[in-house]
Amino acid sequence: MTSSIAVIGFGNIAKAIITPLFDKKLLNPKDVYCLVNTKKSLENIKKSYKYDINIFHANSKQADIIWNCKVKLLSVKPQQLENITELEKNKNDRNLMVSILAGVSLEKLIKRFPNHKCVRVVTNIPITIGKGLTGISWGQEITEDQKKFIKRLFENSSKIYEFPEDLLDIFLALTSSGPAIIALIIEALSDGGLSGGLQKKLSEELVTEMILGTVGLIKDSNLTTAELKNMVTSPGGTTISALRVLENNSLRSALIEAVVSASNRSKEFR
Repeated sequence: MTSSIAVIGFGNIAKAIITPLFDKKLLNPKDVYCLVNTKKSLENIKKSYKYDINIFHANSKQADIIWNCKVKLLSVKPQQLENITELEKNKNDRNLMVSILAGVSLEKLIKRFPNHKCVRVVTNIPITIGKGLTGISWGQEITEDQKKFIKRLFENSSKIYEFPEDLLDIFLALTSSGPAIIALIIEALSDGGLSGGLQKKLSEELVTEMILGTVGLIKDSNLTTAELKNMVTSPGGTTISALRVLENNSLRSALIEAVVSASNRSKEFR
C-alpha cells in the first residue's frame, strides 16, 4: 500500500483498522511505526499483539521517526491532541494526516499540522469485528489516488461513507454514540424479561437475537420500520399496549434528543 505508515495512538480502534491490513498482507508490520502514551501500553502491545510492529513510547528518542512516514493515522483521545507537536519543517504533497479524533475539525487539524494534508474520519466500535461504519470528510487538495489509499485503510473493517464535514457530527452521534444507546435498550428490555421471571442471561440473549432477527427482516425484506411495526401490531393486542407505554413516556423524543445532544457535544470539540 505504501512504504510506511505512522499510527499515533494504538488503541482498540487503531488496531481494528490496521490489523486486517496485516491479515490480508496488504501491509507489512515492519512498515508500521506506532506511538503510545504510556509504558504500560507499550509493554502490553509488545507482549500480546500478534504482529511485530515498530512501537515506541511517545517520549522516547525514537519517537521522532514517525514524522518520516508520509501517512499518519491520528488515533489519540481529543484532549491529547495538544501534546502532539509536528516536527516536519517542509510541506510535502504526499504528507497525509488522517484523524479519527471525535469532533476535532479539519480547521483545527490544519492549524495543528500545517505541513500535512488533513483528512477527518469518524468510525465506530463495531469496526473491531469488521462491521464498522466509517464517515470520511476530505481536506483540501487531496488527490484521487490519496483518497483511494485512505479508503483502502478502512474498507477491510467497515463500510465507508463520504460526507461534507458539517454532517460528520450527526454521523458520529448516530453511529459512534449509537452502540451505547442500543446497549442500554438491550439492557432495559432484558430487565423487562427479568421482571417477568426469566433469568437475566437468557433474557439478554433473547433480546439480542430478537434485535438481530428484526434488523435482518428489515434489510432482507426491504421493509420500512413503519411497515414492520404494523405487521406485529394488532388492534387491542400486546404490542400496541407496549407501544402506548413507550409513547406516554416519550421514548421516541428521548432518543431523538439523545442523538441531537451527542451531535452538539461533538461540535464543542472543534
